[in-house]
Amino acid sequence: MSEALTRIGRLREAGGRLFLASILVVGMGLGAAEARPAPDSFADLAEGLLGSVVNISTSQRVKVSRGIPVPEVPDGSPFQEFFEDFFNRNRGDSEQPSRRVQSLGSGFVIDPSGIIATNNHVIADADEIIANFADGTKLKAEVIGRDTKTDLALLKVDPPKPLKAVSFGDSEALRIGDWVMAIGNPFGFGGTVTVGIVSALERDINSGPYDKFIQTDASINRGNSGGPLFDLDGKVVGINTAIISPTGGSIGIGFAVPAEIAVPVLDQLRQYGETRRGWLGVRIQEVTDEIAESLGMNTARGALIAGVTESGPAAEAGIVPGDVVVKFDGRDVPSMRDLPGIVADTPVGKDVKVTVLRKGQELEVTAKLGRLEEDEQLVAGETGGDEQAAPEENPDSSVSALGLTLKPLTPEARTDFGIPDETQGVLVAEVETGSAAEEHQIQAGDVIMEVGQEAVSTPEDVSARLTELRRQDRQSALMLIASPSGDLRFVALRLDAMDEDTIPQTTPEETSPDDTKPQ
Repeated sequence: MSEALTRIGRLREAGGRLFLASILVVGMGLGAAEARPAPDSFADLAEGLLGSVVNISTSQRVKVSRGIPVPEVPDGSPFQEFFEDFFNRNRGDSEQPSRRVQSLGSGFVIDPSGIIATNNHVIADADEIIANFADGTKLKAEVIGRDTKTDLALLKVDPPKPLKAVSFGDSEALRIGDWVMAIGNPFGFGGTVTVGIVSALERDINSGPYDKFIQTDASINRGNSGGPLFDLDGKVVGINTAIISPTGGSIGIGFAVPAEIAVPVLDQLRQYGETRRGWLGVRIQEVTDEIAESLGMNTARGALIAGVTESGPAAEAGIVPGDVVVKFDGRDVPSMRDLPGIVADTPVGKDVKVTVLRKGQELEVTAKLGRLEEDEQLVAGETGGDEQAAPEENPDSSVSALGLTLKPLTPEARTDFGIPDETQGVLVAEVETGSAAEEHQIQAGDVIMEVGQEAVSTPEDVSARLTELRRQDRQSALMLIASPSGDLRFVALRLDAMDEDTIPQTTPEETSPDDTKPQ
């Protein structure tokens, strides 16, 4: 699947060159609670909707190289001035030439006054945008606002009379197998209607932080981007955005931004000209089965807090790394991927109740949401951790456990690996080849800050904590690990590698100077 997704691109056709841009579509249909039979014909439905779908054509002027570089000659050479004069004279001492390129996409009217929804990639970098209507009318469009995270944009035209608009439906009521209809401008053939079914829901195609696409087999091709996906009631349930294709044409796997995500974004673009998303100030990661077991959870659920932005909303609320968010503003958080969307949809400045699991106990805290700026990452933040005590005594001691050789975090080690002073814990000096630690991408230079949600500062602390977890019949040890750059993440290592009757032993470091240096 990952290899196929690398072929996903943004769809644009520019002056004979096809720029594979976001590929297209998935809309799904049917808000009905019970299955409805397919109509004998889709003609009546299509006839009532075609007038609201527009073809978006854009133009852009790009620089063109003459393809004849000035020959390189030694500085001060008598030929240097000759060649520069010759090529400048042939260029007319003018700027680099440019040419106008064209691209095509789709859109649809959501307000009779002239408001049109489309994909951001359809109009990105355009110098001129023209909306072409089914009756032959052509109107110049201006950008009201755009959002790169969901690939949506809002345009405004000034029509001589009210336009025919369509309304959004309930994408959350869609079911796999529902009929849907796509209308758009594939390969420049405007007003093209295709039908299919909802193939899958809530698809994550790794295109952004809010992936929750509708998958459809309705035929989608280049130029369909930004077009609507209708249900059988004629409601827009998705905005065609992407396809997976080894050839660039439709193979029956298309994706659409669901209405539940598109509507709030378009409303904000219309009201503010930009998005105003809620911001919690955390870095999160998935709660795997191993992590869930190490935390004493019956099932893997929620979003694990791996880092907290200093002075951010989460930090002010008392949320700490190792907490698992299971409920946010009254809404359950089934998995990590659900939290970013829930937070983003929550109004900025709202006091939100957040339920977290901490050391087996369920706690509720209140966070006042900030605003996610365009240059901030929703799930990225500073560590914000408490300072740990510096390693004590015996800097030459080491512990071997779970495929790791652990040593004190000395000033020399900080210098060798570039570890900042604020990172406190135990140094990973070596990782055994083929071990579970290596499979989890733990590397020499990483720092173990916590084991089983308890801070550690010496190799002996790690040894004692692992033994304690084993005595508690834990199958895994949850470790908070910092990379040399300071990035935090949690890793759960199975304790099966530890012999039941053996406690990891602390051993003196070899005296050879070569053995004390990282390899």
